[in-house]
Amino acid sequence: MIWNLDELPARELTDDTLFAGRLICRQHRDGYRFSVDAVLLAHFFTPRPAESILDLGCGCGVIPLILAYRWSNLNLTGLELQPQLAALARRNVTDNGLAARIAVVGGDLRAIGSLFGPGQFQRVVCNPPFYRSEGARLNLDPERRLARHEVAVELAEVVAAAAWLLHKGGRVDLVYPAERLAALLAALREAELEPKRLQVVHSFPGGPGKLVLVEALKGGGEELEILPPFFIYQQQGGEYSPEMARCYEP
Repeated sequence: MIWNLDELPARELTDDTLFAGRLICRQHRDGYRFSVDAVLLAHFFTPRPAESILDLGCGCGVIPLILAYRWSNLNLTGLELQPQLAALARRNVTDNGLAARIAVVGGDLRAIGSLFGPGQFQRVVCNPPFYRSEGARLNLDPERRLARHEVAVELAEVVAAAAWLLHKGGRVDLVYPAERLAALLAALREAELEPKRLQVVHSFPGGPGKLVLVEALKGGGEELEILPPFFIYQQQGGEYSPEMARCYEP
């Protein structure tokens, strides 16, 4: 999909970095900005050598950037609906010298069959919109609203797109609110994506689960591995846990 970016109002950028400045990730100051959930998802799995990976809804490109930084032999693609975010992702890819390793495609995952062939990827990653649109207080900023709420796409459509993209034996990895875990597992199984690994993310020990990280296998059996809980902070209001701190180490 091609957009005329001249028709869109320019957004102010912030110069953000990861891994002690080794990775540049510019973001819109007043638009959608990635958070710890994207970092957790990018560290949740170990890709196979030369694996082809697509990030559904890549935003500014942070997940492909982290994967490319951590693994030198992956074939990475990002798909992004919003034109200014897609343009920003391309800029981040270029500024990090990764244009030969990461492609960014603009388009709507609801029309996934017009963008990619069936079974084209070995792995799909996705940080989908977390919140329903009905009965919710929607963000006034359209970029944040589309990224955070099921306004343009619903969970079932995200999962269906992942199933289309994966060949049999391919895997999808997602991060999602813990309170909506039942809906996520049901959607995955409906699309014949069998959950295989699950980890609950807590803000701190003793606190409730806030997020879940889930990996599902296309055409897999019923066995599900429950991983140890992940704590973002050592204690309420404290510093990052050692596990979280390692996610940012160069």
